[in-house]
Amino acid sequence: MAEVTLRVLDGADRGRVFDRLSTPVTIGREEGNSVQLNDERISRFHIKIQEDEGRLVLTDLESTNGTRVNGEDVQLRILRFGDVIALGRSVLLFGTKDQIVSRLDQLRESGLGLTGDLDPSNMSQHVGADPMDFELKWGASESLHSSLHIPTAPELPSGLSPGQAAQISEIFEFLHLQSRTLVQSVSLPEDETHFKIDLVQWQQLLELQSHLAEYLRKIGGSETP
Repeated sequence: MAEVTLRVLDGADRGRVFDRLSTPVTIGREEGNSVQLNDERISRFHIKIQEDEGRLVLTDLESTNGTRVNGEDVQLRILRFGDVIALGRSVLLFGTKDQIVSRLDQLRESGLGLTGDLDPSNMSQHVGADPMDFELKWGASESLHSSLHIPTAPELPSGLSPGQAAQISEIFEFLHLQSRTLVQSVSLPEDETHFKIDLVQWQQLLELQSHLAEYLRKIGGSETP
């Protein structure tokens, strides 16, 4: 029996990790699902992930608002580690970090390129290309822009003990080093309005977002650190 790991990158359940769930896995807003999400735009029973001949297959259960994998509307889809599943206002990352790293290694060994084209507003898969190969166009998607946009930088909390301040400092240093590596990997050609991002860097960006989501959930008191 296959196991499924899902990490919630965005939505009301941001930061939750559903680790090593035995298939079949159903996701929806009602009790009785393997994964119950607090999202009114998700159907009662929205999608199902099941094993078939060694592959994990996602099926949309005739949901009201549909399901997207890597930005593409799907009814039926074979999942690959690192795929991004969007349903309602929730965004899920499929696979553990080790599983995603293993997939990237397999792509390298196969001699497949790790860059390609992606438009966040329509991450359409090129014929013959791997669905995780893409080019990132910042600002092309209004929904992506709004979800990432923060008007002003928030103030740091006051009255922290030295130990608390040190812990927060370590968290920020970790995130800063991760983001700096990603920023330094980008090369924007002159007079171009978009740039290409390496698949490895994209997965690292998703991993960073997953860390942020988990930190925010713990700070908000949804989980005990």
